[in-house]
Amino acid sequence: MANDEAALEALLDRAGQHGTAGLVIDQPGSTAQLTLAVAARRQVPVAYVPGLVMRRAADLYPGEAKTDKRDAFIIADTGRTRRRQVHWLDAGSDELLGQLRVLNGSGIDLAADQTRLANRLRDALTIVSPALERALGKRLSQAGVRDLLARYPTLTALRNAGRTQITKVIKARSPRLAVTVTGTVMAALGAQSVTVPAEAATGRVIAELATELDRVLARRQALAGEIEEAFLAHPFGELLSTLPGIGPRTGSRILAEIGDGTRFADGARLASYAGLAPVTRQSGKSINGESQSRRGNHRLKNAMFLAAFASLRDPASKTFYDRKRTEGKRHNAALICLARRRCDVILAMLRTRQPYQPARTAPDLAGAA
Repeated sequence: MANDEAALEALLDRAGQHGTAGLVIDQPGSTAQLTLAVAARRQVPVAYVPGLVMRRAADLYPGEAKTDKRDAFIIADTGRTRRRQVHWLDAGSDELLGQLRVLNGSGIDLAADQTRLANRLRDALTIVSPALERALGKRLSQAGVRDLLARYPTLTALRNAGRTQITKVIKARSPRLAVTVTGTVMAALGAQSVTVPAEAATGRVIAELATELDRVLARRQALAGEIEEAFLAHPFGELLSTLPGIGPRTGSRILAEIGDGTRFADGARLASYAGLAPVTRQSGKSINGESQSRRGNHRLKNAMFLAAFASLRDPASKTFYDRKRTEGKRHNAALICLARRRCDVILAMLRTRQPYQPARTAPDLAGAA
């Protein structure tokens, strides 16, 4: 069927003739937004079956064909027969949550663009001069360095500019680094006298990449302000921000993924959804103990992990983390345990609409197993 409002309405009308209608999707991204909006308006529950889970489930059904019709049947049947195991989405019409999801998605894209542009820029610098790449490659986050590369992208251009002009360009937006970076650039110029072939063409590429990287970083900075404003404007945002380690960036991602938390029966279900629950590995007489899950919502897992790491300044979180390290767990494993325990705290805050209270919550957090 077409991804069209009339077609979706007709489908739900037909399904409603046989009982309580429900939708099951394998990706909640842009393609599903109209479906989710129609379902929210009609108060139809929506379940999420990740694509990897669906592909594994497909092996249990007859046939080896890979068609949309067969995939749709498998997704729907998985949701019908495993309704207690699939994850039910928050299909409400919360405008701020929808805004946060869009902004978070844009932020992830911009972060990927920043990494890609920085890697390409460092590669182009290596072509012109490995010494220059060593001098500037790790400083691309500094505005003055980007300005310098946009204006003088090659060894020839830098030599013609001279020390005074190089310092002036860097100082305009990175005054504290001007003298230091100028010194490293001059040392790089002295380390190579050979001019590589096609230096001018490579220089144009470097200048374009530096300009584009500057634009992306400026957009990320502006977007961070928009995310913070939307996060703090949401009632749950104010609640989550009281929990140590949760700021606008991690908090917005957590809130966008779990909503009001009502679709999770307890902290264990939330931890399972995020991929924070440990998985037992056992085969015959071989017992490998518990390991980290590779499933779950990776966006939520990453946000919970970063928030747990940032919360180590809090005495209760630090006590729990130290105890896990004493038990023999490594740093990341101890942080995963802390993030798992904080799932219970977050759900309690959302359900009671009460901010984090160290006097009441900290003993439970520190004494949890």
